[in-house]
Amino acid sequence: MKRNGKKMSLFGKIFGGKKQEAPTTPQDAIQKLRETEEMLQKKQDFLEKKVNDEKANAVKYGTKNKRMALQALNRKRQFEKQLNHIDGVLNTIEFQREALENASTNAEVLNVMGQASKALKTAHNNMDIDQVHDLMEDIAEQQEVANEIAEAISNPVGFHTGVDEDDLMAELEALEQEELDKQLLDANPAPIANLPDAPSIALPSLPARPARVPAAADKDLEDLESWANA
Repeated sequence: MKRNGKKMSLFGKIFGGKKQEAPTTPQDAIQKLRETEEMLQKKQDFLEKKVNDEKANAVKYGTKNKRMALQALNRKRQFEKQLNHIDGVLNTIEFQREALENASTNAEVLNVMGQASKALKTAHNNMDIDQVHDLMEDIAEQQEVANEIAEAISNPVGFHTGVDEDDLMAELEALEQEELDKQLLDANPAPIANLPDAPSIALPSLPARPARVPAAADKDLEDLESWANA
């Protein structure tokens, strides 16, 4: 039995055994289904043309040759049956193709998500939450030290001259006032417009205003006029 097994194996190597076909990938299956759809659609167009032609023949022979008209209608129905069959096949193929496309898309999405999960896990392998907290505390501490150093540099000690700022401000104001007074003195006075000479012609004298009669004299004068007119 062992010898027969060896002989069969030897014959298989010499004459070749049945090769195992590689499994069809979803992409290959989708491509084949699309090609089949295109072929059936072309046949569908051909059959639709045949149906229209036989219908036209039936109309043409309807009054002239009844037998030819009936044969045309019979062929028309045969073509319509084939069209209905192709419609059903196309619906099945379309459904199967869409299912394969969805499955292929889902598989690709899951594959990418799995790779992303592995990459994320690899990135976190050398990380520890306690180490992260310690690192953040160190960063905050170093930032605080940097702020203290910057504040110390911006407020130097040992360079104070002992000069009062109020005295400096008073001196500065005095200098500004002195400069302003100097500018006012140096400014040229505005020219005075020349006035016309006084006229040489003597002006006429105004008539003398009569002296105001006292109020008592006015009263006597009114009484005298009243008596004269009585």
